[in-house]
Amino acid sequence: MKKLNCIYYYFLFLVFSSATYAQSTDQAQDMIDALWYKNSIIYNLEVGVFKDSDNDGRGDLRGLTEQLDYLKALGIDAIWLAPFQPSPGKDDGYDVADYYGVDPKYGTHGDFTEFMHQAEARGIKVIMDLVVNHTSDTHPWFQQARQSKDSRYRSWYVWSKDRPKDWNEGMVFPGVQEAVWTLDSVSGEYYYHRFYKFQPDLNYENPEVIKESRRVIAYWLQQGISGFRLDAVPFILEGAKPLKDVRDLDFTYLINMRNFTQSRKPDAVILGEANVEPNENELYFGKQGERMPMMFNFYANQFLFYALATGEANLFVEALKKTKDIPANAQWGFFLRNHDEIDLGRLSDKQRQRVYDVMGPDTSMQVYDRGIRRRLAPMLNNDRKHIELAYSLLYSLPGTPVIRYGEEIGMGDDLSLKERLSVRTPMQWSDAQHAGFSGAPETFRPVIDQGAYSYKTLNVAAQRRDPSSLLNWNARMIRLRKECPEIGRGEYKILDTGSPHVIALRYDYKGSSLVIVHNFSKEAKKARIKTALDKTTTVFDLLADQQQQEVKNGTLDLSLPGYGYKWYRVGQVMR
Repeated sequence: MKKLNCIYYYFLFLVFSSATYAQSTDQAQDMIDALWYKNSIIYNLEVGVFKDSDNDGRGDLRGLTEQLDYLKALGIDAIWLAPFQPSPGKDDGYDVADYYGVDPKYGTHGDFTEFMHQAEARGIKVIMDLVVNHTSDTHPWFQQARQSKDSRYRSWYVWSKDRPKDWNEGMVFPGVQEAVWTLDSVSGEYYYHRFYKFQPDLNYENPEVIKESRRVIAYWLQQGISGFRLDAVPFILEGAKPLKDVRDLDFTYLINMRNFTQSRKPDAVILGEANVEPNENELYFGKQGERMPMMFNFYANQFLFYALATGEANLFVEALKKTKDIPANAQWGFFLRNHDEIDLGRLSDKQRQRVYDVMGPDTSMQVYDRGIRRRLAPMLNNDRKHIELAYSLLYSLPGTPVIRYGEEIGMGDDLSLKERLSVRTPMQWSDAQHAGFSGAPETFRPVIDQGAYSYKTLNVAAQRRDPSSLLNWNARMIRLRKECPEIGRGEYKILDTGSPHVIALRYDYKGSSLVIVHNFSKEAKKARIKTALDKTTTVFDLLADQQQQEVKNGTLDLSLPGYGYKWYRVGQVMR
């Protein structure tokens, strides 16, 4: 009997242990799934310029759906959609007129549902722009607000009977924008707008506005969206009141927004657009990542472009150090191009001019007194080695890479288009009429058809056939990046290289290590890299058929060609 009891209790122990192990394993997997953005590649596109399925001259959701296999083959994990909701289009969709709709120019709700279904079938997540700082002035809320002070929507916006003294201060688009307070011809009062005058700001001191923003979030999560790129985060928090110190801001909105979003979808991500100083990062992330789980690293990006323009890496290294300490569950988003200008506002006048001299020497290439409105390939003079260096670096930086559509093939820009539209030209699919983008007699925005970046020679179809093309190189590098989880999830150190032109990063994760090195100079450089490894070991070159190199006493001696780069795995090779 005692023996039977022992067997019985041992059996219970095994069952309990197995259940506990399974539960802990499930919890660990849930944690990994919730942090999916840590080791993902995000691809930013606009529906209207990606692919036209009905030959009306404008891209649409059905056209985008047709190209999902292309994106899957490229290796991307998530699509970031620019605004596709109904809009007058004065700011390319960022002037939203209906938060709950699909602009008929792009298709129907049914088309959107099918797109989401097909993306999910391919394992591709979708995040979307959440533009809730302001609405279009054609939005029914604003139209009702301007009609009467008794309207329930009146207090959804910010009004002033007299023109405030700061009526032309704090403009987002200096040199183009004239004011932040504009007299409304219907109400007879001034309304506040941090952006263009046709984009009145919503009033986040009104609890009803906050509730409505949650309804918008809940609606799109229910449609299958996996997260949001939150537009203009600091301006939502600041409102129209003059700000003396960012620490005076109330960040409760971000905390509540994050909690609400994850209560509806635990793995949903919020990617914040907040161009702030390093000492303000914690205010936006939160001490434990409880405010925003992800932000773009605009600060480091500006010094990255200084390094690309000058070949001098020191300021970029310092920028990485200043933005290194963030919560463990938070993540930076890094980019080389996005839908806006390259902002150089954090650089000194002298530093900015050095970047202008190389990347945007003509004033037609500059915008808003602080930025460049060009794509990457033209900024780097279409130098393939320089472009490869830039993208190898992007894939190896401590964060999530975000790629702009068309950059994977080295598309150019159209400086005849106003402001930021220069980098929003139709995708170049083939050498067919209108780059295979549309079969219409005319497209709503011109395709690039002249010079080195003409669709006649630069297009997806041609690069698919060429094993050495930039497209196929990017696909291989994306695959390599995804084989290196140390970058997205591990701890990193910035290593001493002994050269002002060379940057080296070491990543460690679950007993595995990487050392990745980049030479910003167009000239060959030698580097003596202090790897911080404790003993003599071997590193394997992940880009050169696993060639080996010895690290003696923790030092790696390298000779790098101009714009050269190396990816090393330490001690073992992943098979």
